[in-house]
Amino acid sequence: MTELLYLEDSYLREFEATVIGHDTDQNGVVLDRTAFYPGGGGQRPDQGALVVGDLEYPVTTIRRGSLHVIAGDLPPVGSVARGSLDWDRRYKIMRTHTAMHILCGVIWRDYQASVTGGNMDILAGRMDFEFERLAPEVVSIIEERINLEVAAARDVRTEILPREKAFEIPDLIRTKINLLPESIKEVRTVEIVGLDLQADGGTHVANTREVGAIKIAKYKSKGGINKRLYVELPA
Repeated sequence: MTELLYLEDSYLREFEATVIGHDTDQNGVVLDRTAFYPGGGGQRPDQGALVVGDLEYPVTTIRRGSLHVIAGDLPPVGSVARGSLDWDRRYKIMRTHTAMHILCGVIWRDYQASVTGGNMDILAGRMDFEFERLAPEVVSIIEERINLEVAAARDVRTEILPREKAFEIPDLIRTKINLLPESIKEVRTVEIVGLDLQADGGTHVANTREVGAIKIAKYKSKGGINKRLYVELPA
């Protein structure tokens, strides 16, 4: 098992670990601990580098099972690696992810609209909601309200709970379908204090003020009651 350091500290940029396995088909290594996020829930996987001795191995992506896909020959099992994230990229993704939770939190609070889909890029993302009708004036109101939440400088907290306790929380799952399989016995929650509380395994900033101004760049109907909002953040 790999210790997932990012679950406790999204701001960890560097770490030391031991190579405990290889995947020669994918040219990847498994580490006993990692700060690299493997992607999921619409969030992109991290990139960065591993340094073993005098050699640096670019990490091109992370896959489920904490497989670090690298460029170059695989370092030996048992070797000590120093990992470093592409921090500028990761921090932008963290800001984006928290922005999506702000959007989801405001729409749930004010309209009780469930999420039906979504995806994130770097400083941009989209989210689909159950709206029968979404007029331009409503979109303007939503944009104003999400930026009020940024300005409110709300703390963002994470906690890992036993599954039974986590599911005692009302509205913990905001997606239309519960995507947490029964095999998951512990649930990580992300709380924007005073606004939003959801099950989530990704990385976030510590305070909403770090997100920056959120722009709803456009919106469209995806058919039926599904409406899509596109958001953008400043660099």
